[in-house]
Amino acid sequence: MELLNDMALFVEVVKAKGFRGASEATGVPNSTLSRRISALEKAIGLRLLHRTTRKVELTEAGQIYFERCKRIVDEARLAHEQLGEMLAQPSGVLRASLPVDFAVIYMAPLIVEFAERYPGITFDFDLTPRQVDLVSEPFDVAIRMGEPESSHLIARPLASLVPHLYASPRYLQRSGEPEKPADLERHECLNIIKANAWTLHRGTESTQVATSSRFKLNSVGLIRRLATLSMGIMLVPEAIVADDLAAGRLVRLLPDWHGKPMPVYALTETRLLPAKTQRFIEFFRERLA
Repeated sequence: MELLNDMALFVEVVKAKGFRGASEATGVPNSTLSRRISALEKAIGLRLLHRTTRKVELTEAGQIYFERCKRIVDEARLAHEQLGEMLAQPSGVLRASLPVDFAVIYMAPLIVEFAERYPGITFDFDLTPRQVDLVSEPFDVAIRMGEPESSHLIARPLASLVPHLYASPRYLQRSGEPEKPADLERHECLNIIKANAWTLHRGTESTQVATSSRFKLNSVGLIRRLATLSMGIMLVPEAIVADDLAAGRLVRLLPDWHGKPMPVYALTETRLLPAKTQRFIEFFRERLA
């Protein structure tokens, strides 16, 4: 890389017909230019320039070397420009594993926006709650909610979503509105399978509430749907129910209290990512934040 830089400086000196003009064009001081060209001549064992007080002239060997250097430098600059264009408009198939409900409810409109921004990318999405194996399966990235289970993957935080309590107006009319966390114990609390309690926080204060329901569920999407159908109270991030809140199908309860923040991560096998994957992660980090 240093040799290529010196070759580029040599080309600029020749094109400017002197160190002063090259210094103005590159921003490199005269003394530095002179030292770098001398080092280049020493490295290749050829005198490239005749130096006078007013100008520099190419030697015969310098003329041959200049033509070769110019071709190499021009090719390097073109490659750099093409790389910049590739990074600006990445292409190819993006294979991603996404959490089912979060992808359908919240990520879908963001995916549309991303696809419109990068028309060269095509998508292969696998919606699954399982922890895919990014080493043996052909995924570029996996989006997951909750703390990563594997320490062998590169986890990039995208957001931290804070869960709140929600229910439908009809459910509250029928069952009453809780005024404090303890009141939730007499309500239908729509919860994920194996979770039988909610830990709620208010500032530095926290409390645990036992939850019970007639339904045992493993789908946030179904929990949300049952809540809009007045079957109970749920504890989810606002992003999941934004449309229902705007339409009045759900209202927020105990607004001073919230659940434990839920991290969202982009998981990859390596830190060396193609442009399509980099842009996907950067886009969702920006939007989810």
